[in-house]
Amino acid sequence: MYKKFFGLKENPFNVNPDPRYLFLTQNTQEALACLTYGIETRKGFILLTGEVGTGKTTLVNKLLEWLHKERVSTAFVFNPRLSVSQFFDFMMANFGIPCESRQKGQMLMKLNQWLLERYQAGERAVLIVDEAQNLSPQMLEEIRLLTNLETSTEKLLQIVLAGQPELEQKLNQPELRQLRQRITLRAKTRQLTLEETHGYIQERLRIGGAEKLDLFAPESVVAIHRYARGIPRVTNLLCEHALVSSFVDQKNPVPPEIVEEVARDFELDVVDPTAQPITPMNGAAHPSSINGSGNSSGNGDQPQLIESLMTALNSLVDRLNQAEAAVETERERKR
Repeated sequence: MYKKFFGLKENPFNVNPDPRYLFLTQNTQEALACLTYGIETRKGFILLTGEVGTGKTTLVNKLLEWLHKERVSTAFVFNPRLSVSQFFDFMMANFGIPCESRQKGQMLMKLNQWLLERYQAGERAVLIVDEAQNLSPQMLEEIRLLTNLETSTEKLLQIVLAGQPELEQKLNQPELRQLRQRITLRAKTRQLTLEETHGYIQERLRIGGAEKLDLFAPESVVAIHRYARGIPRVTNLLCEHALVSSFVDQKNPVPPEIVEEVARDFELDVVDPTAQPITPMNGAAHPSSINGSGNSSGNGDQPQLIESLMTALNSLVDRLNQAEAAVETERERKR
C-alpha cells in the first residue's frame, strides 16, 4: 500500500540480491572488473571477500548475468556445507555433465574431458562458490586440486571463491598455503560512504519507479548512514521500514525522527551491524563483549540484534495492519 503513497512501482529496498539494483560505486566497479578480467584471461583462482551485507552475492549475480550473456558455462554453488561427494555431484549437475558413476576419479575424468572440449571450442567454464568461508579445509583443498585440470599454458577451469573476511583468515592457515599461493586476483566489497549512501538510495528509488527521488529528507539519509554503518543490507532494512512507518504517519518525505525510531526499534543505536560473532569460552561471554559496568557492549551480539529485528518487524506489521484498517474504514465511510 505504501508504494502508491510514495509513487513507487515496486519495492526498491528488497533485500534479495537482485543484480538490477547493483549500485556501481568506484569500488564495486573495480571488483566487477577484477572478476571479469580474471575470467577472460583464464587466471585460475579469484577471491572475492567483503563484510556481511556489503553486496557480494548481488555482485556475484551480476557476474552470472554477464557470464550467461557471454554463453560461458557456469556452476554456482550457493550452499558450501556439502560433503566432497555432494559437492562434486552438484558441480557436475550444474555444468550439465552426465556421469553415471559417483566415484570421484570417474567424475574428474569426465570433467577433464568436458573442459578440454570447451577449451578446444574456444569456450570458458567457471565455478563460483558463494559463502566460501563455510568450506572446510578439506573441501578447499579439493577445490584447489581442480586447478590441476590444465593445459601446458592455460587453466581449463576458472574458480571464484566469494565469502566473508573470515575466508581470508582461513586461507592464512599453513595447511592452505598452496591454495593461497594460487589466488591470482583479489576483489573486495566495502561499506558505503555518506555520499555513496545518498546515491545508493536514489538509484534504488529510480529503479523502483519513483516519481521523485527525494523521498528521504537529507537529514534522514545522514541518520540512515550513521546507523547502517554503510552496510547496504542494513541500509535497505532501515529505508524499507522507514517508508512503512512514514506511510502509517502519512509523512512524505521521510523525516529523520522516523529513521531514529526505526533504528531504536532494531537496536542499531547500541548494536553494531558489522560486529563479529563471539565464540563463548566454557559457556561464558568473551571478555571483550562486556564493558566496564558488566553489561554487554553489543560487540558480536548478533542473537540480540536478530531478536530485536523480529520484535520490531512484528510491531511494524501491527502498525501497517492498523493503517490499512483505517484506510478501509475511511473508504467505507465515503461510500
